[in-house]
Amino acid sequence: MPVESRKLGTSGCSVAPIALGCYPIAGVTTLGANEADSIATIQACFDLGINHLDTAYVYGEHGESENLIRQAIAGRRDEVVIATKGGIHFESGSMVNDARPETLLRECDESLQRLGTDRVELYYLHSPDRERPIEESAAAIAKLIEQGKVLSAGLSNATPEEMEAFHAVCPLSMVQLPYNMLQRGIEQRTVPWCQENGIGIAVYWALMKGLLAGKLPRDGQLAEGDSRRKYPMFQGEEYRKNLDFVDRLREIAEPVGLSVAQLVVAWTIRQPGITVALCGAKRAYQITETAVAQQVELTPEVLQAIDDALAERGEALTNRQFE
Repeated sequence: MPVESRKLGTSGCSVAPIALGCYPIAGVTTLGANEADSIATIQACFDLGINHLDTAYVYGEHGESENLIRQAIAGRRDEVVIATKGGIHFESGSMVNDARPETLLRECDESLQRLGTDRVELYYLHSPDRERPIEESAAAIAKLIEQGKVLSAGLSNATPEEMEAFHAVCPLSMVQLPYNMLQRGIEQRTVPWCQENGIGIAVYWALMKGLLAGKLPRDGQLAEGDSRRKYPMFQGEEYRKNLDFVDRLREIAEPVGLSVAQLVVAWTIRQPGITVALCGAKRAYQITETAVAQQVELTPEVLQAIDDALAERGEALTNRQFE
């Protein structure tokens, strides 16, 4: 079965409903990544029908993610649709949100150099800089489009009000936000607004930072350096409830020959308004498993079982700042 093709907002590009989220391969900012495996993971996407790579200036303290993409796609640049982001960088080991126009113009140039290309199909403002008007950042990205360095504009981690203000200055092609079975707040305002304005939505955390992948042991503890330990979804009673929910999903997935992760991603990419789910991977086998979800048709019975499980779980503790 061929992989479905979707329009990436107003960019004119077509992409599969799953994209490779290239944060995990950065190495510096995540655990257990290495260069050879990262390159192999990116290259595996060519055979899986996945043609959209999502990265950022800050994915790695020294641009590791963008540099690895350049190596992995050498000689095949025309086969991929690249999105990168600017407005956040490392400074003395800490992330700094700086979306001044001059910063965005410089970071875009540096990203293009790292990626080994003269243009990216999509350039996101990684996060609004609350120290200055978002319209200034939007104007900078509009300038990048005029210069031919960027094909279309995106905005990540923003409220509907910030999206509207940005869009008035620089028409948005895509927005990017966290979304999954247990974090669905964007359905209230963001999804309808994007649908009304012809803007696509890329979602991250489809597997809730691995929690909905179905592979975390119930009695296991996350490693001391694992950044997930700081999130309420991985703590105490909330963590137990989430693992109970994953067990319910497993009961739904296994009889139809799916893993929990495949079930979750298949559900996610078929929600109204969702253009693409960004799925991270550090190993080729991980994205290979996830990619199966692109060709899964969930029956009405399976969808009803998921709805029942969601009703039993109830509302999860979520980050509501973008709603």
